[in-house]
This record gives sequence, structure tokens and C-alpha cells, in this order.
Amino acid sequence: VRLVESGGGLVQPGGSLGLSCAASGFAFGSSTMNWYRQAPGRERELVAGISGGNGVPNYAAFVKGRFTISRDNAKNILYLQMGNLQPEDTAVYYCNVRIFLRNYYGQGAQVTVSS
Repeated sequence: VRLVESGGGLVQPGGSLGLSCAASGFAFGSSTMNWYRQAPGRERELVAGISGGNGVPNYAAFVKGRFTISRDNAKNILYLQMGNLQPEDTAVYYCNVRIFLRNYYGQGAQVTVSS
């Protein structure tokens, strides 16, 4: 299993940023995929998930209406489009898949929201 995130960076409050996760080594199209984040001094938390197959999304309350999760099963890529970013969204964002009760994460992408 290999997950590689890209697209992080520095953005001003109110701005937008997109993340991508290139996946390989497993049946991506049929797997539920997730985005997690971890801020300094805090536990890793679930941001959004999207089911395999028909791609039904779900979001944590703190990002609902601001973030959009999507997937391209033909390219094995997971996306997270983030809007109206706030300083409290600053964190390392991780792509995740759970296979046979084991969690796999990528190396993470730093997102910093600051003026």
C-alpha cells in the first residue's frame, strides 16, 4: 500500500487550497478513503471520508460546507478541496485507507493558514 499526498502549502485566512493523494498497491476503487489531519500538540482527527464504489462523502462538522472530498477511480487519486481556510485548519493532512483492520497513512502534507 502506498499513499502519497501533494498540494499543501501556505495560504491566507479565507483562502483555498487543494490536496491530492496518489494511491497504489490495493483496490482503490472499492475502498473507503479518508483524509485525517493532525495539528501540533493535538491528536489526529478525521476530516472527511468517501466510500468506495459510488463515492458517498461524509464530513466532520468543523469542515462541512467548506471542504469537498472527491476521488478519481480511473487515476487512483483522492482529492480534498479546502475553502474558507482558517488558522485553526493549520495541520498536517494525511490520506488514509483501512485494509483488514490496519490503517495506512501517507507521509502527510503541511497546510498552514496564516496572514
